[in-house]
Amino acid sequence: MCKGLVSLPACCLERAKELKARLGILLQKPIWTLSCCKIGKNKPTLEECLKWKESFEKLLSNGLCAFTAFLVSEFSEENIAFYFACEDYRRTKCPTKLLTKAQKIYTEFISSEAPREVNIDHETRDITKANLQDPSPSCFDQAQHRIYMLMAKDCYPRFLHSPVYRDLLCQAKPSTKPTNLPHLVKKV
Repeated sequence: MCKGLVSLPACCLERAKELKARLGILLQKPIWTLSCCKIGKNKPTLEECLKWKESFEKLLSNGLCAFTAFLVSEFSEENIAFYFACEDYRRTKCPTKLLTKAQKIYTEFISSEAPREVNIDHETRDITKANLQDPSPSCFDQAQHRIYMLMAKDCYPRFLHSPVYRDLLCQAKPSTKPTNLPHLVKKV
């Protein structure tokens, strides 16, 4: 270890370890940027962008790329990653895979030393840890619900007021799909 680092307070060294872990994670996963939402099939229509304002569920169902890009810009992408890791886990049928996936999710997101630790209360963390003694498809339900509510009540409103969302709205084009507007149909 560098001699200069030895003289730093322990809290600074812990923060440096945390930052190193976070940066390492960024190198291992795909980079989510707003540009991924503006090209090709991922480019949202104006109608899709406007639907995102209706509910958080609608944003998750067809605006995931934009929302994830927003979370990345806010350094809180671990929330959406944890949410979908739990969704994948819940669909797992093989008991041996349940145990492996449960341990991976706990290590990556729940443990107090997790590189992508999600913001859950101590009681939820303890309940989740206890649930891992006998993994079932529902062992992360409480923690997943807490993160879902955090995103719905905190991240989602911030997304709707963010430059990311405003930029997408400005650049989005109306859908080219035919509409059911009778006044636009020419009578023969």
